[in-house]
Amino acid sequence: MAGIELYTAAFNDHAQIPKRYARDGDNVSPPLTWSGVPDGTAELLLLCEDPDAPSGTFVHWLVTGITPADGRVEAGETPPGGTPRTNGYGDAGWGGPQPPVGDRAHRYFFHLYALPEPVTLPTDATAEVVHRMVDKAQSASGTVVGLYQR
Repeated sequence: MAGIELYTAAFNDHAQIPKRYARDGDNVSPPLTWSGVPDGTAELLLLCEDPDAPSGTFVHWLVTGITPADGRVEAGETPPGGTPRTNGYGDAGWGGPQPPVGDRAHRYFFHLYALPEPVTLPTDATAEVVHRMVDKAQSASGTVVGLYQR
């Protein structure tokens, strides 16, 4: 399976996410850049999840219908052509990290999936539902991981 190169200028892979992007900061989504989207991709799907959340894997950002091309999204913006979906806070779009005070650093996985056909997700899709629907259907994916601790 081909890979998508996913990158953010906001932080290095597996490094601390700046407070600007956290819920207790400016709560702005980080900028992302990607390349290597395979031909025949109908749409891209972006998922940011925290598997270290006390209540189970928490969705911080879910965007479907992203234009299938190499591209980028600026900080605080929705990816081109994308539809922001409901996050774990109950809001549409980005909801920044807010782990419990004193927890060890949580990991925030930003996954970008190339899908050969558009995906239909339930309104309140959990990370588990997204994985179940896209993991086998994807033609490529890319991941970058950030850490955040309060």
